[in-house]
Amino acid sequence: MVTPKFLQGKTTFHQDIKARVQQYFSEVKKPSTGDVSLIAKAIFFCMGYVSLYIHLVFFTPAWWLAFPECVLMAMFTAAIGFNVMHDGNHGSFSRYKLVNKIAGFSLNFLGASAIMWHMKHNIIHHTYTNIEGVDDDIEAGPLLRFTSGKKALKIHKFQHIYFWFLYSMLHIMWIFFTDFKKYFTKKIGSIPIKKMSTREHISFWTAKVLYLFMVVALPIYLLGFFTWLTGFLIISMVTGFIISIVFQLAHTVEHTEFPLPAEPSGKIENEWAIHQVATTANFATDNKVISWLVGGLNFQIEHHLFPKISHIHYPAISKIIKQVCKEHGIQYNEFRKMRHAIISHYFYMRRLGQPA
Repeated sequence: MVTPKFLQGKTTFHQDIKARVQQYFSEVKKPSTGDVSLIAKAIFFCMGYVSLYIHLVFFTPAWWLAFPECVLMAMFTAAIGFNVMHDGNHGSFSRYKLVNKIAGFSLNFLGASAIMWHMKHNIIHHTYTNIEGVDDDIEAGPLLRFTSGKKALKIHKFQHIYFWFLYSMLHIMWIFFTDFKKYFTKKIGSIPIKKMSTREHISFWTAKVLYLFMVVALPIYLLGFFTWLTGFLIISMVTGFIISIVFQLAHTVEHTEFPLPAEPSGKIENEWAIHQVATTANFATDNKVISWLVGGLNFQIEHHLFPKISHIHYPAISKIIKQVCKEHGIQYNEFRKMRHAIISHYFYMRRLGQPA
């Protein structure tokens, strides 16, 4: 397919938000990257993850203690992904490139490939958000129908019932299947990935082997297969569910758009910045606890417009972006509560599950 192309110069929306956000940082005299509070949060989540791993694997707690520890470890896993890896991969965790690289590569210790994530997320998803056939985030295999352009199957009639379980399988599929599929097919969805260097090949396989040793081989040796399997499934399935819900609430809800490029030109009838706002939604932006835990991913509009700005600044710049959207007559999608966004996603999936 032709790579989609966005209109340019039709409005001053993008220039206006960039100028005002830049003015904000000039006035407050702060860098747009993370600060000491983000470093402290990263240390807290990483130390919590390591401590739980050590206790579960080497001290073999009783089941009544191991179960909540596995759930908590899953929460720490998701929190590291949201707060540390995500900002690091976008270059917004720190003003120092090496620190960003280390933060971004934390994904390797959680089982997935930071190299594949960067190509899939930073390059494809952030450019072609919600465009069917290009954005791999809305391509979830035959059992889930996220867009009206995908052929409706009989089983989709029940997807609003079973998607909860499938979401819990995301982390397992990610680390054991989808990363390898991208690696061997050399494609992310329909988009060919850039040629990997020797260093990247070594990095990919080293990360996978180390993860398999630390999370699969060593625990099986120390704990036994069934004990390991029970703990691993709890951790991975809770992790997958948390990650899936947070990411789906950002784009696959009512009111977000799924524009298709015109044929055969491949043109999208919007500028890139307006496209990002139209295809994205915020949720629970007044809830400081949720914002802290999910690394500002509930401010998804701000993140898509300014991915190189750390999430710690999203509450402040959201007021600026919301005002500029109002001035330009652009709809700013937002759910006041997280439960409202979850309900909207549920009804969206139910509607997409019906025959065309």
